[in-house]
Amino acid sequence: MIETLNQMVIDKLGPMGPLMAVGGLGFLLMLITLPVLFKKEADPLDKLRDTRKNNTASGEKQALRVGGGNDKLEKYAAFLEPQDDAEYSAIQLKLLQAGYVGKNAVRTFHFAQFALGVGLLIVGAILVFIKSQNPDVPMTATNKMMWILGPGIAGYMLPKYWVTRRLEERKEEIINGFPDALDMMLVCVEAGQSLDQSIIRVAAEIRAGFPALADEFDIVSQEMKAGKDRVQVLRDMSERAGVMDVSSFVTVLIQSATFGTSIAEALRVFSAEMRDKRVMRAEEKANTLPTKMTLATMMLTVPPLLIILLGPSVYNIAQTLSQVSF
Repeated sequence: MIETLNQMVIDKLGPMGPLMAVGGLGFLLMLITLPVLFKKEADPLDKLRDTRKNNTASGEKQALRVGGGNDKLEKYAAFLEPQDDAEYSAIQLKLLQAGYVGKNAVRTFHFAQFALGVGLLIVGAILVFIKSQNPDVPMTATNKMMWILGPGIAGYMLPKYWVTRRLEERKEEIINGFPDALDMMLVCVEAGQSLDQSIIRVAAEIRAGFPALADEFDIVSQEMKAGKDRVQVLRDMSERAGVMDVSSFVTVLIQSATFGTSIAEALRVFSAEMRDKRVMRAEEKANTLPTKMTLATMMLTVPPLLIILLGPSVYNIAQTLSQVSF
């Protein structure tokens, strides 16, 4: 079916017909999308912000908490951000767990997908045009579509792959640094510091080795200073981290505060458990090492050994057969 459609387009538009058809389709999609991008109702908050700026220019004092940033993608928010609340929350949580805590992270993520997808799609079309100019390199309609759509799909999926990799690396860093952070927190609490002070001290001490975990503790300390409820702050930390160890730690602190038990005792028991889990993870990786080494040894050792042992015999047999044939 694709070959038939390609032949029809070539008959009507010439050898460059498929490329012209794809370009025309892309241009048509852009024309359809532009009215949606530029159609945006005035936001009441924007009107209030403009009024405050005008009042400031006339000599009045500028109100506190007026946004100083100028987001160039705000006018395209209806196009770049999901309209479904569940989908928006899921993407926002994934970006938070990857370390992107900005309020425009979702918008920037979708813009990166759109820009890379369209940009690499254009690059693919240019490559097809260049290859079409060379008559020595024949290209079928399927090859042209693959060369055009392949880079576009890769560009669209690249930000998602990057965020997933960043999320996994951040989780691994938090898991590796959490036992040491708990030991430091236990020392601080037993030395007489409060939980808030110990969190600030631990964040400063572990930043050199585990910056992701230090950022989470900094966010917790700043939210507590702002007057947010401690239970909610700890639950938000558990949700941002996305690590089971942190969730268990938050549960222990909440239960300790609820039942009035000693935080130092709870930290002592939980930090010992975290150390045991770290030892178990190390032993698990060590136990999988012989299997991995066996496969590598077979691939790198057995073929050369067979060549050394059987090579002379195979050579002698080949020489004997050649003499017998003569």
